[in-house]
Amino acid sequence: MRHLTGEAHQLPGQRSTLADYAARHFRFELGQGVATITLDRPERKNPLTFDSYTELRDLFRKLAEADDVKAVVITGAGENFCSGGDVHEIIGPLTKLDMPGLLAFTRLTGDLVKAMRACPQPIVAAIDGVCAGAGAMLALASDLRYGTARSKTAFLFTRVGLAGCDMGACALLPRVIGQGRAADLLYSGRSMGGEEAERWGFFNRLCEPGEVLAQAQALAASLADGPTFAHGMTKKMMQQEWNMGVDEAIEAEAQAQAICMATNDFHRAYHAFAAKQKPQFEGD
Repeated sequence: MRHLTGEAHQLPGQRSTLADYAARHFRFELGQGVATITLDRPERKNPLTFDSYTELRDLFRKLAEADDVKAVVITGAGENFCSGGDVHEIIGPLTKLDMPGLLAFTRLTGDLVKAMRACPQPIVAAIDGVCAGAGAMLALASDLRYGTARSKTAFLFTRVGLAGCDMGACALLPRVIGQGRAADLLYSGRSMGGEEAERWGFFNRLCEPGEVLAQAQALAASLADGPTFAHGMTKKMMQQEWNMGVDEAIEAEAQAQAICMATNDFHRAYHAFAAKQKPQFEGD
């Protein structure tokens, strides 16, 4: 497992851009404030490797300081989202690792989910076809999910002799679809079709296969055009309030909202609404 090297160190709080970011293990495109990450191994249904796990984790960490990215879309090339860890490049080698090596790998995969949840930009997953294993966790770690009726989502860890508690699945999935439904999927490892996924609240919307990416990008663009500082605060509070009581959450939200009320975006919005104009947000 390699880490990205040769990069300049950045001071805490220093802002940056990703306009010139050159991805090595997937495709990365940036336009109008929306970054699109495309897992690009369609001949194998876009599996992940040690390197792509590492680069994805590092990229989502970079997003926390990226001024030019307001929303993110993650998708897969071809007609599939992601088939999980590559059988030959990950699963096989894992059978030969000792316990320290195995723990280093499982912590790496979990760090990717942590980085996705910690990055302030809303993440929209555009899902078609196979969405399995670690691929299902990429979808789950996203903030919003657009899918297709033909998609098949499977948290298939138990089907290869592993526990369903992988990459935060036992924490995240019950919060999205409920404890009983999560237990169904995590114990059985079965595939969940697109219509069931929408009915259970895993998908926010079903789209036609040829339109799912465009609709996800349109949603991301609308978010990028909105109050991005406030979106980041909303994401942070949804994450933090999972572990709070109601009284603690209300106080935390009072503090968060007071911070937002001190922003230029809030003042611009007030003056725009007073003038019956559309507010222009700049994320400050």
